[in-house]
Amino acid sequence: MPQPNRPMFTTTADALVIVDFSPRGPGGPRGPGGARGPRTSRSPRCRRDPGPYRRLLATPGARAFTIGNLLARLPMGMFSVSAVVMIAGTRGSYALAGAVTAAGLGATAVVAPWTARLVDRHGQAKIAVPATALAALGSLALLLCVRLGAPAWTLFVSYAATATTPNLGGMSRARWAHLLHGDESSLHVANSFEQAVDEACFMLGPVLAAFLCTAFFPEAGTLTGVVLLVTGVLVFTAQRSTEPPVRGYGPSKAPFRAPGIPPVLAVCLAMGAVFGSVEVVTIAFADAQGHRSAAGIVLALQAGGSCAAGLVYGATRGARSGSGAVEDRYVWCIAAMTTLLTLPLLAASLTGSLLVLAAALLIAGMATAPTMVTGMTLIQRRTPPGRLNEGMTLAVTGLLGGIACGSAAGGWTAEHVSPVAGYGVPVTAAAAALMTALTWTRPTRA
Repeated sequence: MPQPNRPMFTTTADALVIVDFSPRGPGGPRGPGGARGPRTSRSPRCRRDPGPYRRLLATPGARAFTIGNLLARLPMGMFSVSAVVMIAGTRGSYALAGAVTAAGLGATAVVAPWTARLVDRHGQAKIAVPATALAALGSLALLLCVRLGAPAWTLFVSYAATATTPNLGGMSRARWAHLLHGDESSLHVANSFEQAVDEACFMLGPVLAAFLCTAFFPEAGTLTGVVLLVTGVLVFTAQRSTEPPVRGYGPSKAPFRAPGIPPVLAVCLAMGAVFGSVEVVTIAFADAQGHRSAAGIVLALQAGGSCAAGLVYGATRGARSGSGAVEDRYVWCIAAMTTLLTLPLLAASLTGSLLVLAAALLIAGMATAPTMVTGMTLIQRRTPPGRLNEGMTLAVTGLLGGIACGSAAGGWTAEHVSPVAGYGVPVTAAAAALMTALTWTRPTRA
């Protein structure tokens, strides 16, 4: 009987055979005297590192809640486009459609932190399901009001009810923080994955909404979004084994008052202005070139560049450094974002070509995901225990407020000066974010 890890000697005809039962390592087993024996018969492909994202999704319970989260987050990029197409198509007023969606955005900025606070206090499943149901009823009410020709004020009330939609991205990140507690490298991969999902949803959502509303009927986008949202939230919240435990607040401060949180929120506000102004100015530039229908594709390229960069950034191991290194990296990411945003301005002013502008936005978008991932990492580290979802929702609220301001500033500049000059607005907003990071994040380094 051969003994484990010891060779067996036998004879076959006139040959001496040595059979080594020791475990096979990457370079094959070593024989007597340290000589390397024959390599294992397993193919090199079987021994290949599965990669950071496959390892991440191999975490027990991760794939189940990720599938539900993906279904629920795709409508986040669908509802506003669906509402605009639905209202403008039936009421013939883009101004009304824009005002309704803007009111919904403002309501979300006010309600979302309160919803997140309830989630932290009572648990994801107990709050997310009824909050989603109320938001779904708001979307259906908007659909019926538009369809039945109800007064304009009913559209504002209906769409404002959708502000109770929970922050699915924040809840997913909270689950990763719970599952990967203490593993900074894996948490870095998880944050990068979540940011890539955000970019993919906001890239695919508007395209899907526009297709459904134009190929079938104006309400198709909203109906599909409601079904996906409710189904995804039910699947997500059903995964109770990965839900973070509810913790008492104790003496901890509110996230907004926690040391180091306000400057990060200020940076989020400035970055939201970048996103909002780029979207409006790009539509205006494409319209001036006679290709307004291509604006969606151009903006999708920017989101695609961010998504790809986020996945690559997640595969790096920069998160293994200390807290100070994260803050340094945050500054460098914002600096790169500011620098790359000059490319669309140069492309628009020097060439006037929509194709060249698309390439410039693709490159400029590559700085978005790394900046957002690093910012969310800082939010996670600085938020008091038990209030993580509220802290991340405050960051999203800052982004929403910035998007509203950036859209207004970009639209005014594009209309009263020129679409080319409008690309100076995102550069200015990014520079403001950089100055804020340089001034306030370093002194509060943990």
